Amino acid sequence: MNVITIKQESIMEIKDAKVFHDYLNGVIEGEDVKKSTKLYADAKTFYSSVDPSISDDQIMYEVYSYEHDGLCYGLTVMQPVCVNGECNVTRGHFHENLDCDEIYCGMGGEGLLLLMDEDYHCHAEKVKCGSVHYIDGHLAHRLVNTGNCELKVQCMWPSHAGHDYKRVEEHPFAVRVFKKNGELKVEEE
Repeated sequence: MNVITIKQESIMEIKDAKVFHDYLNGVIEGEDVKKSTKLYADAKTFYSSVDPSISDDQIMYEVYSYEHDGLCYGLTVMQPVCVNGECNVTRGHFHENLDCDEIYCGMGGEGLLLLMDEDYHCHAEKVKCGSVHYIDGHLAHRLVNTGNCELKVQCMWPSHAGHDYKRVEEHPFAVRVFKKNGELKVEEE
């Protein structure tokens, strides 16, 4: 094995990255990384019904994000929780700036990327480790964890995209995904 040694008095300074994405543990770390946690208490309206058997402090998902010079890099980690049989979902949103697209990359687990157009028609793409998903800025998007372990999805988007949650609240996704006896079932609202 060859070992390369770089002297400190080199003409080029070599620095450590400000942010580190630990692919094995599934987290992004660094002093500029923001972390938000969505608890069941704050997510109850995402589902078709309230499940009294789930504690209000149950973590539904966590989002790690890093922004630099107009570009955002993030990671969503979703728990394998079902709410009265309905698979765990993220809040879902359109972008405030519809000209801003986004990329999702599956990092672990299994799920769906639920997409809804401006006429409120839905379709989905399977998310799994290695899958890459282009999201047109005119599509609302939401993740659904359909598996039995954490769903981890890496995201990249322009920081001026914004999040329009109100539009999805006024016109919710028209489908819901349930898990019954190990099988997925999609139901229309």
